[in-house]
Formats: sequence, structure tokens, C-alpha cells
Amino acid sequence: MNTMDLKKLFTDDDAVSPVIGVILMVAITVILAAVIASFVLGLGDSTTTTPNADFGFDYTNDSGASDELLISHNSGDTLDGSQVSLSVQGSNGDFDGGFISGEINASYSDTLDDGAFSTVGGSGLNLANATVEVIWESSGGDSSSTLDSWDGPEA
Repeated sequence: MNTMDLKKLFTDDDAVSPVIGVILMVAITVILAAVIASFVLGLGDSTTTTPNADFGFDYTNDSGASDELLISHNSGDTLDGSQVSLSVQGSNGDFDGGFISGEINASYSDTLDDGAFSTVGGSGLNLANATVEVIWESSGGDSSSTLDSWDGPEA
């Protein structure tokens, strides 16, 4: 009869090294395939860099008259005005849209006043409790970012 030695069965590790080797080779192959696929498909090239810009806000309220907000580009990257818009929420008329045109550099400033709200029928711009955001959108329209924001005084 052929009897098997149990002690030898548990201490025999001849097949361990080849199994570990095969597992490592499969893992390396999968990692290499993923890296090559990302380069071929261009997945690494799709990042859009958000510009860095600092805006200043100077609020004026002439009692009883329309509010005004002077928006100035203080420092940072030069921006293309066609990629920058203004969002005003919580005022007497919400506004989203193009506000700035041309090149926006560190010497640029413009005033948000009642004239900007003529499209929403506002009379007398009231920025109390309003939030004004300067928003940048990439040329492809695939990403956007709030560059700066201002919160109006509480009413």
C-alpha cells in the first residue's frame, strides 16, 4: 500500500514559487496595459488649468438710489472676457451672463449698476443680501470655476 506521509505534504512547498511568479507577472501585465491605454487614449492630456485672478469689490449705496459695485481685477492672470461671466443671486433681480468684454488684465475695472439689470426689468439695483460671483469657463465649455465672490450687506 501506498501511504502518504502527512508531514511531508504540509512541508512540501515546491509549487509556491511558480504560483507567486505567475501572479506577479499577471499584475505587471495589467498595470502596463493600463498605462499604455491611458497614453494612447489621451486621458492624461485632458486637464484644464483654471487661471489665477484676484478681484476687488467696492460697494456704493447712495441712500434711496441704485446700488453700485465696482469690480476690479487686482492681480493675477490676464483673462479673455468672453470666458468670464458674472452671476448675481439674491438681489432684486438675479443676473447670469456676460458682463465683461475684451481683455481683462490687472488694470481692468467695471461697474455693476442698474444698467446691467435692464434685461430682468429691475429698477434701482439693490445688492443687499446678494452674492456676486466672477465665473470663468474654459474655451471648450467643459469646466468652469468661480474666480472670486462678494457678499452684499445684510438688509
